[in-house]
Amino acid sequence: MIISKLLVLSSPCILFQVAERALFLWNNDQIVNLIAHNRPVILPIIFPALEKNAHDHWNQGVLNLTLNIRKMFSEMDDALYLACLDQFREDEERQSVLAEQRKEAWQRLEYAASLKPITGNTAVLVTPLATSIAC
Repeated sequence: MIISKLLVLSSPCILFQVAERALFLWNNDQIVNLIAHNRPVILPIIFPALEKNAHDHWNQGVLNLTLNIRKMFSEMDDALYLACLDQFREDEERQSVLAEQRKEAWQRLEYAASLKPITGNTAVLVTPLATSIAC
């Protein structure tokens, strides 16, 4: 379980050397066999990191290693892989909805704050354009 946590923490790392080293562990047959036997537990844990790497990582080496690992899991247990993919998509959609709700809540707060007069020691929201000082 420690290995899978390491992979989750380091494979989406923007420092490609860290991500690459973590993904190189998959070249070890003993680790692959251990993970294959425990894939129902491990794949749901590491799947989000693999998907994010596959879509967002800038380094081609890390991207290729990630795609190979995804393919390996798909070939090992396609049903589990597809279940994890569905769960990942649901989670991403849920996060997108929550982000939109947060954005709308902040817009309502900013609008409500803009309607109140500024008096005394009232905190004021300052936009970046309002803070630029021309000399």
